[in-house]
Amino acid sequence: MTITFRSLAASVAACCLLPLAPAAQAEVVKQDEDGFVTRDTATVAATPEETWQALIAPGKWWNDGHTWSGSADTMYISAQAGGCFCELFPEDKDAPEGSRRGSVQHMVVLMANPNNVLRMRGGLGPLQSEPVDGVLTVTLKPVDGGTRILWEYVVGGYMRFKVGEIAPAVDMVMSQQLRGLAVHLGPLAMPEGAAPDSEDAGEPAGEAGADAEEEAEADVAVGKSDTDAEPEEPKIEIEDVDDVMSALDKLGASKQDEPPVPR
Repeated sequence: MTITFRSLAASVAACCLLPLAPAAQAEVVKQDEDGFVTRDTATVAATPEETWQALIAPGKWWNDGHTWSGSADTMYISAQAGGCFCELFPEDKDAPEGSRRGSVQHMVVLMANPNNVLRMRGGLGPLQSEPVDGVLTVTLKPVDGGTRILWEYVVGGYMRFKVGEIAPAVDMVMSQQLRGLAVHLGPLAMPEGAAPDSEDAGEPAGEAGADAEEEAEADVAVGKSDTDAEPEEPKIEIEDVDDVMSALDKLGASKQDEPPVPR
């Protein structure tokens, strides 16, 4: 399934209107001319083992609208270093005998530490057609009654999009996928009057999984130091979605002769 930039923006707007699962937070935590970082969290009523098994089975919770084929049923993650987060196209019954089934590589697995950390590299959605690169780190942390999921996507490099326009759109789509996973597992209800763990929500993904992965902790320690040394960047609020839609419309008009992109 393919879309125009207008329908991408409409999808983003619809995502903004859907409430995130309880105890979920989402934001663009950093952006500059070189790229951006989106961070999302959710707490689910499942053990880390159950959460991990669901995480590596995206066909059960990934949004159909954000696929190339129109269905998430054929998406899979080979949870080993070098493994593929891939999607298969529907089989063509009229294809000549011996023809191979079409497929798409969304990301490549860099780190698979079961029940703790999944890290993958790749440009998702419209970023796939750009030389920009992205690293998605999903960290699982046991909490009372369930598991906290920290979902961080770091994007950097050349792209034909303006960072201020694409960053909030990507963050909203990432939030939609995390919400799908949280709904699939069952969100963990917060006690009445309790506030989300702000410290956990703001810590880098690698640090959240430090007990399980010392390398991830070392990687993040450098990034955390750099972030602390810089002025705090303004946060992008959901109200900006109208501006995102308008900007993507203009960008779509300039890219009419290019192949359409997946949702």
